[in-house]
Amino acid sequence: MEKYINSYVIVAIFVILGTAFPIIVLWLGKQLRPHKPSPDKETTYESGNDPVGDSQIRFNVRYYLYALMFVVFDVETVFLYPWAVAYRQLGLFALTEMVIFVGLLLVGLIYAWKKKVLQWNSI
Repeated sequence: MEKYINSYVIVAIFVILGTAFPIIVLWLGKQLRPHKPSPDKETTYESGNDPVGDSQIRFNVRYYLYALMFVVFDVETVFLYPWAVAYRQLGLFALTEMVIFVGLLLVGLIYAWKKKVLQWNSI
């Protein structure tokens, strides 16, 4: 029983240190750095050029959809690699699980294709 309590104490110490360290470092940095605001420092920085127009630009939502599709299929490859490495040890079970996983991703891709999410039409 005492072995388990010691494990929880170690985890609690790491959680406390992992939370307290960034807070202390950020607070210390704020206390040590100079604070001299000026209008020049508060302007938007655009590679040394004077800012033109509004800094808040509305992006087309399709950019985000393409990024989301990239992330989904990028994560798929991350999961495929360990499966390919351990395939001989896991056998038919691993093959079944991976077919289900790839099938679900394929269903998602077909759904996005049918909803015409992947078509880029200029408005």
